[in-house]
Amino acid sequence: EMEIAHQLGLKAKTLNGVIQWPYKAVTSALEIIPRTLAQNCGANTIRTITALRAKHAHEQEKNVNWGINGETGEIADMAALGIWEPLAVKLQVYKTAFETAILLLRIDDIVSGSKKKDAGDSGPAVNHGAAPEGMEM
Repeated sequence: EMEIAHQLGLKAKTLNGVIQWPYKAVTSALEIIPRTLAQNCGANTIRTITALRAKHAHEQEKNVNWGINGETGEIADMAALGIWEPLAVKLQVYKTAFETAILLLRIDDIVSGSKKKDAGDSGPAVNHGAAPEGMEM
């Protein structure tokens, strides 16, 4: 996650304006995973995450597999520890997370749109108990 976050951060720096905001948001979201792991290990979270960021920024080709050792809380080469995550699982997790975020944004748009529509009228949009217009009794 930290390597992906690092690469997205680099991409965000090449963009201007609001187009870089989604990249920065995903970068922040991906950094939560190693941060949570460091907290659960009892490590100094700020120092550990800072050291991990620096490791990924320095000699990028060599340090793509570095992460946090879940037992010690220290940064370590995950390949040397034999820790691998299947790409198919990661891709599905990311896809599901993005789809969920999009769904929540759509729901928010619908709710905020209905609030704006109802702001000018205190009654319901359709009065189901009344006779249709032009057919009053």
